[in-house]
Amino acid sequence: MLPTVAIVGRPNVGKSTLFNRLVGKRLALVDDRPGVTRDRREGDAELLDLSFRVVDTAGYEDHDEQTLPGRMRMQTEAAVAGSTVSLFLLDGRVGVTPLDEEIARWLRASGHPVILVINKAEGNQADSGIMESYSLGLGEPIAISAEHGEGLSDLFGALAPVIDAFDAGEEEEIDEDADRILKLAIVGRPNAGKSTLINKLLGENRLITGPEAGITRDSIEIDWVWTTGPGEDREVRLIDTAGMRKKAKVKEKLERLSVADARRAIDFAEVVVLLLDATKGLELQDLKIADHVIQEGRALVIAINKWDVAEDASGLFNGIRAALDEGLAQLKGVPLIAVSAITGKGTDQMLTAAFNARDAWSRRVSTAALNRWFEHAVTLNPPPAPGGMRIKLRYITQAKSRPPGFIIFGTRVDQLPTSYERYLLNGIRRDLDFGAVPVRLTLRATKNPYDD
Repeated sequence: MLPTVAIVGRPNVGKSTLFNRLVGKRLALVDDRPGVTRDRREGDAELLDLSFRVVDTAGYEDHDEQTLPGRMRMQTEAAVAGSTVSLFLLDGRVGVTPLDEEIARWLRASGHPVILVINKAEGNQADSGIMESYSLGLGEPIAISAEHGEGLSDLFGALAPVIDAFDAGEEEEIDEDADRILKLAIVGRPNAGKSTLINKLLGENRLITGPEAGITRDSIEIDWVWTTGPGEDREVRLIDTAGMRKKAKVKEKLERLSVADARRAIDFAEVVVLLLDATKGLELQDLKIADHVIQEGRALVIAINKWDVAEDASGLFNGIRAALDEGLAQLKGVPLIAVSAITGKGTDQMLTAAFNARDAWSRRVSTAALNRWFEHAVTLNPPPAPGGMRIKLRYITQAKSRPPGFIIFGTRVDQLPTSYERYLLNGIRRDLDFGAVPVRLTLRATKNPYDD
């Protein structure tokens, strides 16, 4: 799991510009008008040799929680609470404002690590703002220009100790939140019955449904409690998404934005249910959606909806199962459940499969048990010796969970065949109870002390 860096500050200080600079892409909308960003946006960032997740937040404003700016502020507060470190961004040309002082008081009270960053510091235009910023009590400021890429080496120097400390403690970290609320996204092609299924689970017409395809545009999150028995409640955050058609068929800007929002919902989910239409079977677009979910490292469950009107149900189920095993060869055995959003058939089995998938997705294996398995697997099937040169695999460690990630250390690992990597991945899933969840495997050469 990568450390998370949240960028916070009042509106129009350049948070989205810095976000785009760190991720190396123009992901966030940037405009001279304040308040363009409303929702949190995350991306993978690199700064020299530091890798982390960066979060762009809405401009922090002091408004009632019931207003739109107030709800945006709550999103920012949540981003800071879930971050490893926060970058508090100021506009060096404007200097310290009363709102900056209020944000600084909130950040100091939060107890989270904070790095003070003065943006728009090209030339000498921010000198007075830099001097004023010392009064905020957040340490020495870092002067940068997000637009021109200046001062990033100084920002690296401030971030490196925090991120290195996170990386050092990550191997022994235990995920204590594995039993928290399940983030469950429902995705699929248009008119597969996603909104109808969520309404059935909720027991109310919470979402608009109808025979027309594409009614849902935004990704809607709804917190819900699934009661599995007397006194047995499990919390679920259901995420309804827009239907995802073939890219060639998406012409209108609004639909493009909706599909992009659905893809972001997959990124934020823990488990994704891909809903198929039993009246149409498995299509290539379904496999593309499933592959995207796997590539993003989310646990996947596939549900066949409209089972109450399916013809030749047994043949249909077996045909879809065979097609999935062939089309998703990198992850065989994904749970396949028959459901009906109209009658509620199979929904309990679907939710049970989702929780089981999340448990496997969050699992950690002790280093001792992992290396006992590893030694047995390598002894049973030793790695090849290309060109007569032996590949020696020394040990394995689990670097992270959610999704599970493992690092294997050895010599000449760059010559290890893909087939052998697949052998190890399949063994991890089968023997260590990870099931059909995405597993990441990294090969790393041990350092030779005589290299110099």
